[in-house]
Amino acid sequence: MRLILLGPPGSGKGTQAQRLVHRHGIVQLSTGEMLRAAVAAGTPVGLQAKEIMANGGLVPDEVVVGIIADRIEEPDAKKGFILDGFPRTVPQAEALDDLLRKKHLKLDAVVELRVNESALLARVEKRAEETRARGEEVRLDDTPEVLTKRLAQYRSLTEPLIHYYSERRKLLTVDGMMTIEHVTREINRILTALGALEPKDHEDHAPNAAKKAARAAVKASKKPAKKAAKPAKKAAKSARKAAKAPSKAKGAKKVVKKAAKKAVKKAAGAAKARKGAKTAKKAAKKLTKKRAKR
Repeated sequence: MRLILLGPPGSGKGTQAQRLVHRHGIVQLSTGEMLRAAVAAGTPVGLQAKEIMANGGLVPDEVVVGIIADRIEEPDAKKGFILDGFPRTVPQAEALDDLLRKKHLKLDAVVELRVNESALLARVEKRAEETRARGEEVRLDDTPEVLTKRLAQYRSLTEPLIHYYSERRKLLTVDGMMTIEHVTREINRILTALGALEPKDHEDHAPNAAKKAARAAVKASKKPAKKAAKPAKKAAKSARKAAKAPSKAKGAKKVVKKAAKKAVKKAAGAAKARKGAKTAKKAAKKLTKKRAKR
């Protein structure tokens, strides 16, 4: 499963990414963390990025794409990944498409968390007020002023990606104003519908009793078939043996005849015993009547 989460600052992308990582065993790839790791590891691309950053420049797209290319080759990314912080622009999205195409990988979905910007601003204002009320200092990047700038930057640079991925039928939109649980459920639902997730990954929305009953029904349906298969196999083997060894089959016939005769004799004896019992009963009744008359 390979995903991109889109949405403005404060839309809950980080929270949902962590939930997907924890639930499905995929990795969250942050461009910032990947850059730092590449620099620390001293990879060719990392050394290139280090020199650019040391001179105060912005790391170009091709360098970032190179770092992503190295990162998705690592074992923990084989099951899937969520890209965090990349792509931010249409040229970056095009570069990512080229990279995935060369590696014969496909992007499963781009999930947009759509939110109300005025509600986001109100949320940040409230959080800032609560922080001041506790006597704590408000973070510089967690104020309405900073959020307003970041939202404007998102609209101009990143929002065009919505149209880009929509044209390629990769975009899925989720109402980011719902509760965290509802957003998670909706993301899992649409990913399952797409086939990006197995149905079993989404089954926790069904009652436990129904799941147990379904499993029991499957087992029950398999058991009779297995039981019936064993006698059939034995019978087939016996038939093959009899066909190959006619002398043995003749011997078997004799045994069957003897057994049948014994059974007839036993049955005849039982019949005689029943007749004798009836005769004895009749005699006893007659004797009782005679004694009664006397």
